[in-house]
Order: sequence, then C-alpha cells, then structure tokens
Amino acid sequence: MSAAPARAAPAGAAPAGAAPAGAAPARAGVRKTPIGTDAVRDKGWWRAHQWLVLRRLVQLSILALFLSGPVAGLWIVKGNLASSLTLGVLPLTDPFVLAQTLVTRHWPEVSALIGVAIVLAFYLVVGGRVFCAWVCPMNVVTDAAAWLRRRLGIVTSRAPSRQFRLWLLAGVLIAAALTGMAVWEWVNPVSSLQRGLVFGFGMGGWVVFAIFVYDTLVASHGWCGHLCPQGAAYGLIGRASLTRVTAARRSRCNDCGDCLMVCPEPQVIVPALKGTGSPVIVNGDCTNCGRCIDVCGPDVFRFGVRFDQRSE
Repeated sequence: MSAAPARAAPAGAAPAGAAPAGAAPARAGVRKTPIGTDAVRDKGWWRAHQWLVLRRLVQLSILALFLSGPVAGLWIVKGNLASSLTLGVLPLTDPFVLAQTLVTRHWPEVSALIGVAIVLAFYLVVGGRVFCAWVCPMNVVTDAAAWLRRRLGIVTSRAPSRQFRLWLLAGVLIAAALTGMAVWEWVNPVSSLQRGLVFGFGMGGWVVFAIFVYDTLVASHGWCGHLCPQGAAYGLIGRASLTRVTAARRSRCNDCGDCLMVCPEPQVIVPALKGTGSPVIVNGDCTNCGRCIDVCGPDVFRFGVRFDQRSE
C-alpha cells in the first residue's frame, strides 16, 4: 500500500521550523561556523576585523601614553582616565568623577571644569559609550571573557536588568553626597587595572579577575552591560551624540545573527535592523565599537550621523 503524498505547504508559508519573516535572528550561543566566517569570505580578513583592530590599537596607545611616564620617565600624560593633563596644557576630566565631586559640595578647580567640557564635547560628537569600547581598558577584559564564553559554549546568562546600572549610578552619587568623597574611585576597576599595570596588582587585581569570571560564567557582558555605573553615565551622554551606527542596507540582512552575537548591547540593534522606522541606532547604550560592521558579510551596517535616515 503506497503512502499518501505529502501535503504541500500553502503558498508563501515558511518551512517548518523557520523563523517568521521579519523576525530578529536569535542570539544563539553555539554555532556550526565561527562568527564572521561569511564576512571574511565576502570582504576579506581586514574588512572583517578592521574596527576591532583599530580599537585595540587605540586602547593600547592610550595605555602607553599613561605608562610612558612612570615606566620610561617620558611624561606625555600625567594622571589617569579619571583626570589627566596632557603635555602640561590639555586637561581632561571624566564627567562621572566631576558629578561625584559636585554632589560632595566641593567646587572643582577651573582646569577640571575645562577638562570635563572638552570631554563632553568630544563624546557628544563621537558617541558617549565610545569611552567604553575605545578607551576603557576593562573592555579588553570583558571582550576576552565573551570570547572564552563562546569557545566554552556557555549559553545561559543570569544578569540583572540593564536598568540596574542606572540605579547603581544613582546610588554612587547618593553615597558620595552622604560621605563627602568620590566613593566610586575606591573600587573603580578601570583605575585598579591602570594602577596595577604600573605598580602591580593588589586587591584591585582581584576585582578585575572577579569581573572576568562573572562575565565568563554568569552573564554575557554582564559588567559593562548591566552593572557599570561609569558606562551608564556615558550612555546618558550617548543619547544625544552625533555619530551613530546605521543599518543603512538592512534589506540585505540574511538573518545570520552574527551582529547580535558580537554586540555587547544586542538590544540596540533590532529596532534599526528589523523595524520599519529609522535605520539609525539611536539608543545611547550603543558603544560604537563597530563589530557589527566587521562581522556582517552583506555590509548592512556602517557609521553615519543620527540625522541620516536613508536606507536601502
């Protein structure tokens, strides 16, 4: 007895198990091919890694400028990422540090005010959380944890809401107001990592190591994406920044999901990539790291400005 012929699917229906049309690709944890394989094949190795390589060069160059003084006696930059003086004339001040100073009711020096004005102007142009992806040395630690996490095939993630970092930001400012001190600098892993590279790692090294373990075993990009109050402060600045990543060629998207896998803030991509409105990623949490541009084989993403709404 012959088997009954299979019933044809209705015209236009998706195959069984396929994602609905227009749905955002899942952020899978285990892949059959490495992330960015299509990009390397279609664009070549350099264009599939250019923004990652440039970020590492910038981060290493900034660290070298700070280390050249205590290590080699060449004092190009004095201070640290919280407050510095370049070539004896250019002050730079972290806005989060200045905010803590102000709530302690201590009026900062004029040079600190000039420094924070320069920093704010810079990040309002290039993107607030550019600090997180291009400057902060902890980014190297958390990116290494994300890479190891993918290699180990860890897919579970237990992290608080991304809004939790804003509550921590508020809590730090309240603690500074109550104690009269910039309390975040006691435990700031960015400062701990920078000091450790110069003077050796003490307790601050354990803080950095704990963040690496947390990001590897507990939550993907848990520190930068869910906990860091300094990143939250730069995210607020980033809401008004000019330079943005845009999914200008979103019609080319093949739903591979590579962009979501490498992005430390994947929630910022979907509205621009799969929505019907603006293709520009305007969410202040975007770090402008450029990795979505790197790993995208069809070249969906590029850098642009927030006012350029064109898309293919």
